[in-house]
Amino acid sequence: MYISTDYVFDGQGTEPWQPDCPDYAPLNVYGESKLGGELAVKERVEKFFIVRIAWVFGLNGNNFIKTMLKLGQTHDTLRVVNDQIGTPTYTFDLARLLVDMIETEKYGYYHATNEGGYISWADFAREIFRQAGMNVTVTPVTTAEYGLSKAARPFNSRLDKGKLVENGFVPLPDWKDAVGRYITALGK
Repeated sequence: MYISTDYVFDGQGTEPWQPDCPDYAPLNVYGESKLGGELAVKERVEKFFIVRIAWVFGLNGNNFIKTMLKLGQTHDTLRVVNDQIGTPTYTFDLARLLVDMIETEKYGYYHATNEGGYISWADFAREIFRQAGMNVTVTPVTTAEYGLSKAARPFNSRLDKGKLVENGFVPLPDWKDAVGRYITALGK
C-alpha cells in the first residue's frame, strides 16, 4: 500500500485524472518524489495498491482547515485561490477505505478523495467558515493574483474515483460532511 498524490500529474486541463493514466509530469520536487515512490513499488512487487489523494486534512499536522480557522480569528476578509480545483480528503475517512482495500486482492492504482464534487480552495474556505460559524468573507482570486507560493501547485487536481466503485469499495463520504465532523473533532 503506497499513498501518493495528485502532484504526480502536471495539473493542466479540466478533465479528471484517471487512476491508470500514465501521463506523469510532476510540477515540483514533492510530486517527483511521490512519482519515484510509485515507480519503485510498481517495479519491485506484482501485487500493490497505489492510492492517490489530494487536499488532505486530519487531526495531526497542519492543513488548510486549521489554517483557515486560525486566520479567521484575526481577519474578517481573506483572499483565497479559486482557479485550483480538486476535492478534499479527510484522513479519518481514508483510513477506513485503506483497511477495506488491503483486505482484498483488488490491486492496482486508485484515487480516493471525499465525495461531493470538485471545488476550488475558495469554495472550501467558505464552507469551513460556514460550518465553524465564523463571519469571514472569502474573496476569490486567481493563483497569479494571490502571488507566488513556495512550490508550483496543480490547477487541476480532479481525481476520478470511479475505479473504487467499480471494484466494490464504498466511496468516502461527502467532503462537507467530513469538514463538519473534523471541526467537531477539533473542538471548534
